[in-house]
Amino acid sequence: MASIAVFSQSKDKFIVILDAGHGGKDPGNSYHGFIEKEIALKTTLQLEKHLNEDPDIKVIHTRKSDVFIELKDRPHKANSLHADLFISIHCNSVKNPVPYGTETFVMGLTRSKGNLEIAKQENSVILLEKDYKRSYKGFDPKNPETLIGLKILQEDYLDRSIRLASKIEGNFIHKLNRKSRGIKQTPLWVLDAAYMPSVLIELGFLSNKSEGTYLNSAEGQKNMAQAIASAIIAYKKEYFDTSSSNDNDELKEVSKTKYSSIDKKVTVKAPLSDINSKQSKTNVVFKVQFASGNKKLDLKPQNFKGLKDVSVQSSSGSLFTYFYGEANTYAAAKEDLKKVQLKGYTTAYIVAFQNGKNISIK
Repeated sequence: MASIAVFSQSKDKFIVILDAGHGGKDPGNSYHGFIEKEIALKTTLQLEKHLNEDPDIKVIHTRKSDVFIELKDRPHKANSLHADLFISIHCNSVKNPVPYGTETFVMGLTRSKGNLEIAKQENSVILLEKDYKRSYKGFDPKNPETLIGLKILQEDYLDRSIRLASKIEGNFIHKLNRKSRGIKQTPLWVLDAAYMPSVLIELGFLSNKSEGTYLNSAEGQKNMAQAIASAIIAYKKEYFDTSSSNDNDELKEVSKTKYSSIDKKVTVKAPLSDINSKQSKTNVVFKVQFASGNKKLDLKPQNFKGLKDVSVQSSSGSLFTYFYGEANTYAAAKEDLKKVQLKGYTTAYIVAFQNGKNISIK
């Protein structure tokens, strides 16, 4: 355990938390002899094998055997290790034996009765835990809206979670010819409590005998794991690999500068002297990301607790991310961050742009 603690502080690698759903006294759903906790674990272990092909990825499991892990401990482990991604693996089911297909969930407002039922199902494990009423501070697993409320939420990593989910579902479709039921937003505790991009993958329906047979097979588990691993590696290359983060020669020539604690999410490939100087020579612009949501708000101070210098960025027209300020130095951005946090956006963080594109965010 000591080695993990040292590793998490050094952040030499890209940390992926793999969360095999259910386990121990919580079997998940079971149809036709297919048991969710077993399929989730076997697929997750296969996923680790494929991710280990990238030497820059460090995989950490919430469970590697048939044990019960309390729901709150799964994202807590990811947060304590400052992980870069949280991936939770599950299998779906309904009473109707006909539906089939994959789904990938990200944190968000419930979109339909069907999504709400899945939220209830996945969150219901809370009732198996001791002192769950105290641990989850009044959260009712049968009513996920009590967790988030019907308003725009501070979903720090929602946009990146959606991008990762898109890559995963795309691989299911194009590499495995599986039916995709799409990317969905729903209030799942395990995603809401993870302070990093996170997704919950429903591999398919065990209630559908044909799909359950595939997911229960060694070949199906290997194929699904490989498709997920490929998406994770592609995501890592897009957002974290220095060789592909941008095409500016000046930035490619310099090493990464890492920041600790609250500022760890920003890695800018420029000398520290340039970043903290009066005017950065690299034309890097820093902003504070503080909120994301599905509704586009007027950029009026009253909509953002009095913040005046707010800008918005749209992703596919359905997700809106809000930023404060536009600083030319990292030091100035840190002052902007303090202002935003004082307004109540306590988990806001600094992001960097060059020519309108995110660069080397970590």
